[in-house]
Order: sequence, then C-alpha cells, then structure tokens
Amino acid sequence: MLTTKIFLGFGVLVLGSFSFEEPFPPDNYSDFNTETTVVSKLQSPGKEIYADFCMQCHGANGKGDGKNFPPLDGSDWLKTKRNQSIAAVKFGQSGEIIVNKIKFNSSMPAMGLTDREVADVMNYIMTSWSNKQTKIVTEKEVATIKK
Repeated sequence: MLTTKIFLGFGVLVLGSFSFEEPFPPDNYSDFNTETTVVSKLQSPGKEIYADFCMQCHGANGKGDGKNFPPLDGSDWLKTKRNQSIAAVKFGQSGEIIVNKIKFNSSMPAMGLTDREVADVMNYIMTSWSNKQTKIVTEKEVATIKK
C-alpha cells in the first residue's frame, strides 16, 4: 500500500511539472478579454527582437532619426500600409517611402527573421509608444506576404 502511494505521489509530481498549454502567443487571441493583457503578452517576445535588430536605427523610443531612419512611433505608413510594413521587416526595404509626410530613401536589410519573429516584432511595434493598433499580426499572415 505504501509503495502504491509513493508511486502515485511521484507520478503526480512528474506530471505536474509538464505544461500541456499551447505556447504563447497562440494564433487565436479570442481567449484574452482585456487589451492590457494582450498588449503586455504581445510585447514580450517582440521586445527582445526589436532590441536586437531594430533599435540601432529606429531608436529605443521608435522615433527614428528624422533623416535616414523613419519613425515607427506614430507612423502613418505602419498604420496604412500593413502588408508593406510586414514585407519590409520580412524581406528588407529599399527605395523611397513617405512616413508622416517626410521622404525617406535609405535601405533596411533583411534581418533573416522567421515568420513567427516577424509577427512578434510587428506586434511589439504596433502596440508600443503611441501606437495602439488592435489587429494582431499572426505568423500565418506573415507567411502569406511574398516578395
């Protein structure tokens, strides 16, 4: 009897250490009922990617430099050109673009990010600073964007 209790106790301990939940962020965000929860969860994975790949040019505050690197904070291009924004992060960007009525004509190289990483950093950018977009970028959406 004691052996059975020890065996069951060990089994509960081992099984209790495993998580059967889907890794965050899931493709279905309907489980979240508050904007604050969504924003904080979305910012976590993308924040590190932003720091590693984007901050050097666009700045910690997302304001760019006003001359070579466009702002991401409050960017009308980010808001109105969703597919082009995703493509720029996924494949790089070169040529003239107009952001908040200012012309930028520099080059951003492809960063070699996975579709998941592109979605993560886009969600971070789109919910940071003064950006308050609510339509989530998913890995599936990024996968549909072609060069």
